[in-house]
Amino acid sequence: MPRPTPTMSAAPPAGEPMPATYEAAVQELEALLGRLESGQLPLDELLTAYQRASALLDFCRQRLEAVEQQIRVIDNGQEKPWNGGGA
Repeated sequence: MPRPTPTMSAAPPAGEPMPATYEAAVQELEALLGRLESGQLPLDELLTAYQRASALLDFCRQRLEAVEQQIRVIDNGQEKPWNGGGA
Protein backbone atom coordinates (compact mmCIF):
# COMPACT_ATOMS: atom_id res chain seq x y z
CA MET A 1 0.00 0.00 0.00
CA PRO A 2 1.52 3.37 -0.95
CA ARG A 3 2.28 5.90 1.74
CA PRO A 4 0.08 8.99 1.66
CA THR A 5 1.51 11.93 -0.19
CA PRO A 6 0.50 15.54 0.49
CA THR A 7 -2.09 15.30 -2.28
CA MET A 8 -3.46 12.02 -0.87
CA SER A 9 -3.57 13.01 2.79
CA ALA A 10 -6.86 12.74 4.57
CA ALA A 11 -8.46 15.18 6.93
CA PRO A 12 -6.44 17.21 9.39
CA PRO A 13 -5.95 15.42 12.69
CA ALA A 14 -9.03 15.33 14.91
CA GLY A 15 -7.21 17.46 17.50
CA GLU A 16 -6.61 20.28 15.03
CA PRO A 17 -8.13 23.62 16.03
CA MET A 18 -11.51 24.58 14.65
CA PRO A 19 -11.72 27.11 11.84
CA ALA A 20 -12.18 30.75 12.84
CA THR A 21 -15.64 31.06 11.31
CA TYR A 22 -18.79 29.05 10.83
CA GLU A 23 -18.46 29.45 7.07
CA ALA A 24 -14.92 28.05 7.06
CA ALA A 25 -16.07 25.09 9.14
CA VAL A 26 -18.94 24.38 6.74
CA GLN A 27 -16.57 24.58 3.77
CA GLU A 28 -14.14 22.13 5.39
CA LEU A 29 -17.02 19.85 6.39
CA GLU A 30 -18.39 19.78 2.83
CA ALA A 31 -14.94 18.89 1.47
CA LEU A 32 -14.57 16.10 4.03
CA LEU A 33 -18.02 14.71 3.26
CA GLY A 34 -17.14 14.56 -0.42
CA ARG A 35 -14.02 12.57 0.39
CA LEU A 36 -15.90 10.28 2.77
CA GLU A 37 -18.62 9.62 0.21
CA SER A 38 -16.10 8.87 -2.52
CA GLY A 39 -15.28 5.54 -0.88
CA GLN A 40 -11.63 5.96 -1.89
CA LEU A 41 -10.05 6.61 1.52
CA PRO A 42 -8.02 3.91 3.26
CA LEU A 43 -9.55 2.75 6.54
CA ASP A 44 -7.21 4.76 8.81
CA GLU A 45 -7.78 7.95 6.84
CA LEU A 46 -11.50 7.26 6.75
CA LEU A 47 -11.63 7.11 10.55
CA THR A 48 -9.59 10.32 10.89
CA ALA A 49 -11.81 12.11 8.36
CA TYR A 50 -14.96 10.90 10.14
CA GLN A 51 -13.68 12.13 13.50
CA ARG A 52 -12.80 15.54 12.05
CA ALA A 53 -16.19 15.80 10.32
CA SER A 54 -17.93 14.96 13.60
CA ALA A 55 -15.95 17.66 15.43
CA LEU A 56 -16.73 20.20 12.70
CA LEU A 57 -20.42 19.33 12.86
CA ASP A 58 -20.42 19.87 16.64
CA PHE A 59 -18.65 23.22 16.15
CA CYS A 60 -21.24 24.32 13.58
CA ARG A 61 -24.14 23.29 15.82
CA GLN A 62 -22.67 25.20 18.75
CA ARG A 63 -22.21 28.33 16.63
CA LEU A 64 -25.79 28.13 15.38
CA GLU A 65 -27.12 27.68 18.91
CA ALA A 66 -25.08 30.70 20.07
CA VAL A 67 -26.52 32.83 17.28
CA GLU A 68 -30.05 31.65 18.09
CA GLN A 69 -29.50 32.65 21.72
CA GLN A 70 -28.25 36.09 20.67
CA ILE A 71 -31.32 36.56 18.48
CA ARG A 72 -33.59 35.63 21.40
CA VAL A 73 -31.86 38.25 23.55
CA ILE A 74 -32.26 40.87 20.80
CA ASP A 75 -35.95 39.93 20.48
CA ASN A 76 -36.37 40.23 24.28
CA GLY A 77 -36.83 36.49 24.70
CA GLN A 78 -39.88 36.41 22.44
CA GLU A 79 -40.06 33.52 20.02
CA LYS A 80 -40.86 34.82 16.57
CA PRO A 81 -41.71 32.69 13.53
CA TRP A 82 -38.92 32.32 11.01
CA ASN A 83 -39.95 33.62 7.60
CA GLY A 84 -36.86 32.46 5.75
CA GLY A 85 -35.10 35.80 5.97
CA GLY A 86 -37.39 37.57 3.51
CA ALA A 87 -38.82 40.94 4.39
